[in-house]
Amino acid sequence: MVSIVRRATGEKSVGHLGTLDPMATGVLPLLLGKYTRLAQFFGQAEKQYTGTIRFGYATDSFDADGKPALAEEEAPRVLRQSLEQLRALAQVFHGDMDQMPPIFSAKKLGGVPAHKLARQGKDVPVKPARIHIHNFALTSLEGDTAAFAMHVSAGGYVRSVAHELGVLAGTGAHLASLRRTQAGPFTLDQALTVAELKTLSPAEIASRLPHPRTLLPDMPSVIVDEQTAGRIRNGLQVNVPEYSSAALVKVFSAPRELLAIAKRVAGTLMQPIVVMG
Repeated sequence: MVSIVRRATGEKSVGHLGTLDPMATGVLPLLLGKYTRLAQFFGQAEKQYTGTIRFGYATDSFDADGKPALAEEEAPRVLRQSLEQLRALAQVFHGDMDQMPPIFSAKKLGGVPAHKLARQGKDVPVKPARIHIHNFALTSLEGDTAAFAMHVSAGGYVRSVAHELGVLAGTGAHLASLRRTQAGPFTLDQALTVAELKTLSPAEIASRLPHPRTLLPDMPSVIVDEQTAGRIRNGLQVNVPEYSSAALVKVFSAPRELLAIAKRVAGTLMQPIVVMG
């Protein structure tokens, strides 16, 4: 996706805010140009998903791309539970919990993605991670496949939930399909498709990008005059007329020109910590 966006926009500096599994679709936020400097502020963005879980057998990757975890003589187990019974089992996936990431994942171990170690047949010593599941709802059941919606904190793996639900059901299960509908403030309605990226001009793509003020919505915005902007560009502390209690503030030199992210020192005294230019 980074390569596609570079070709479509002509912008060499492009970075993504987290990966999507190869089988997944949906929202994948990318930062272009000077906005790549904001990546550090998106690290804890929550995610929302829809998808399907197939019961009957588990896989080594916890999704449909993996190898079935069945002995040669074994057949897929028949799902006996009703939708309501599965919903009762799924109630444990709520709130704070320690989750074991899949060994086939982008989680890095000693700087190497776990999936690379797993594909090399090496030991993958993944450790449980603390996550928060805001919502996990099974919405329908057709045969051996249940549809769901999920809202989960950063670092949460939907595949692991599918796998663990299969253990509880006694049948094994894996993630059959996945679509990310929201990542932080970015929604599916705002997203450009790959086909659009390949057909729209750079100017047309630019017109579809979010307004800078909508980025990092937890940070208030303030516009400064040119003299103050010059001090900020030099990394100097400034007083700006911003009276919230927020620790970080977006500073603009014009309505659409994001100049910096500043940290509150005291009152209205701010220290720029990221200067956009």
